[in-house]
Amino acid sequence: MGLFDKLKKVGDLVEGVNTAATKVSKVTVDDYGEPVYSLYTALRLGDIHRRIDITDEEGNLKYYTKSSIVMLKGKGEIMDADDNVIAYLEKKIVSLHEKHFVTMADGRKFTLSNELLHVIKDVTNIEGLGWQIQGNIIGLNFNLLDENGDPVATIGKKMVSIHDKYSIGLYQPEHEQVVVAILIQLEKMIEQRQENDSETGFSFGFGSND
Repeated sequence: MGLFDKLKKVGDLVEGVNTAATKVSKVTVDDYGEPVYSLYTALRLGDIHRRIDITDEEGNLKYYTKSSIVMLKGKGEIMDADDNVIAYLEKKIVSLHEKHFVTMADGRKFTLSNELLHVIKDVTNIEGLGWQIQGNIIGLNFNLLDENGDPVATIGKKMVSIHDKYSIGLYQPEHEQVVVAILIQLEKMIEQRQENDSETGFSFGFGSND
């Protein structure tokens, strides 16, 4: 595949993700109204070793993880701005699939699987929470619904650039830390997949045909 074809493929992928983002955001506001407040993060494709920061609407640090290179060893932590651990992350191979176990500081546990990344737009259950992810998982444009089908949060792409910005609109602020843990774990899973794809061919981690 020539350089022009590769660039065109990237352009098509970005356009598709952006279109999906617009649809998800519109449906969310139309159905659920505006969130109570929002947090923000950035997904930098190709930068697997970066630290992930979550900020508030004024740009103040709320949560962060250390470099993803630590997560390559299978374990990691999410901290708040005061360096308190709010969640522990662990990766294991279960039945030939990667399982990502999240344990919150208060003892709650749930699981995300790399099988999620084979879904472009679908409804996926989060094991252990009874919550559902609805929307574009790989593009990080989706809604989180609780066990009653009520919105917990919406994650949406805000702009398309090298440093893609995402908002986390919270409808149930009491679940803020769980939402942050889900988003950060998904970011790390997407970054790892992008890294793996780059070793086997040209891909930006938005999906595959398998």
